[in-house]
Amino acid sequence: MDRKAKIGDAAIEVIAADGMRGLTHRAVDRAAGLPPGSTSYYARTRSALLDLAAERMIALDQVEVTPPPGSLAEFLGAVVYASITEGRTRMLARYQFALEATRRPELRVSYDAGGRLLRRRCAEVLAIAGSSAPEAHTRVLIGWLDGSIFDALAGTGSRRPPTKDELIEGARAVLTGLGLAGA
Repeated sequence: MDRKAKIGDAAIEVIAADGMRGLTHRAVDRAAGLPPGSTSYYARTRSALLDLAAERMIALDQVEVTPPPGSLAEFLGAVVYASITEGRTRMLARYQFALEATRRPELRVSYDAGGRLLRRRCAEVLAIAGSSAPEAHTRVLIGWLDGSIFDALAGTGSRRPPTKDELIEGARAVLTGLGLAGA
């Protein structure tokens, strides 16, 4: 892993653990196990550091987007399950970014760029699965995905997060409602 990616990963960890207020160059240096000043070499300002973390989240998302052959419901359930287990840190950081982007237009640009990429890929997958209205169905599906993840990590559902099987059944119900029962 190159140093910029390592710093991006560490920034995501800091944001997830300490929120946006905890994001400092020193905190990222510590989290990355780098000598003091290393982060500021790659991201001079706090804004540049936020951009670097956002770019890293987008890059990581690109790796996880392609569904394998088989049931779309199983794939979606597995994606949500992975997001609330091994992807927990990144998802918590993503929610911090979402809230911060409502107040900072320059961050909104990066945040929305990542969201558009995910939505475009989701629409492509739904079209392949036989959706009659992929863009409209994407809005519904993303709502279920985001809502399920948020509830399991930060909502009332965090007291008893759903199992992978429960998430697969939830995905199946959403897909059935979209007229994609066989997906």
